[in-house]
Formats: sequence, structure tokens, C-alpha cells
Amino acid sequence: MRVAGRPSPPEVTQRLGRAAIAAVATLAVLAPAAPAVGALVWALPGLRERSRHLRTRAALVRDLPEVTDLFALAVGAGLTVPLAVEAVARRAPGRFAAELRQVIADTALGRRLSDALEEVPARLGDESRPLVAALVASDRYGAPLLDGLERLGVELRNDRRRRAEEAARRVPVKLLFPLVFCTLPAFALLTVAPLLAGALGALRL
Repeated sequence: MRVAGRPSPPEVTQRLGRAAIAAVATLAVLAPAAPAVGALVWALPGLRERSRHLRTRAALVRDLPEVTDLFALAVGAGLTVPLAVEAVARRAPGRFAAELRQVIADTALGRRLSDALEEVPARLGDESRPLVAALVASDRYGAPLLDGLERLGVELRNDRRRRAEEAARRVPVKLLFPLVFCTLPAFALLTVAPLLAGALGALRL
């Protein structure tokens, strides 16, 4: 006999069963993702900064062999280091052009070219240090430059090729993120939802 306003024992059992199944399904689908989502939101600013730094570094590594070749062409044509810096500044890609123009502006104010060049790696990145060191040594001490620039160009191109191969090998690892946080939750929903619907339907019988 059912008391008015209160569910009967069979209804209580069904409701408890539905609540238990829903809780288990929610825990199975959403609980694993909740800590990961929170950690992602917390780490997002750092990830953006790291991504910006990596893009800047990748652009530097990509452009450095061409800049080195431009200096080799300029020096091979008989230009001195100051004239080579001016010539390359007009044709260098990316941030190199801005940095070389800054060097030219500093020398116009009376600074020595070698002193202005030594500050470039601190602003541009350590990848530019071998090229800058060769230019500084030639300007300050008269060290031979052309052969060193040609060897450096070969080394930089080999290093760029090696980095590209390493990046290609990291692609499968990077694909794990969308697989874990996008594909697997969707797969869980598609598999858990039918089971949940079937269990709820069985409880109604």
C-alpha cells in the first residue's frame, strides 16, 4: 500500500538505481577530465609564453643560415664588416633586419661596431652567437671571416635539418593531447550513454 505523498518501495528502488547509474556514468566520463581541465586553465598563460618563445626560436633557427649566407656573399664581394652589416640589414629576414638596423643606429651615435654587435645575442637569442662572434672577431681583431662564415652556414643548415627531423618525430606525441582530451571522452560518451539508457530502461520494467 502506498502512503500519499511518499513513493512506494519499488519506486524508491528504481530511483536509487537510476541515481547510482547516473553517478557512476558521470564519474567515469567527467571526473578524469576535471583535474586535467583545471590544470590546463592554470597553466595556460605559461603555455602561451612558452609557445611564443618556441615560435621566436624556430624563426631564428630558420632564418639564421640565410643571414649567414648573406654575410658570406657580402664579405666575398669585398665589403668590410661595417658595410656588410649595412648591406645585410637591408635584406635580412625577420628580426635580424631590426637587430642589424639597431646596430647601425648605435654605431651612428659613436659606439664601436663590435660593442654594438656583442649585445645582439642577448636580444635575439643564443643561436645567433656564433655568427655574431665571427663578425666581432673580424671587426675587432681582423680575423679572417669568409671561410668561417661558409663553414658556419653549412653547420647551421645541418642543424636546421636535424631540428626539422626531430620535430617530425615529435608529431605522434603531440597528437596524444587531442586524442586523450577530445577523442576518448567522445568515445566514452558514445559507449556509456547506450549502456546507461539500457540500464534505465531495464529498471522501468
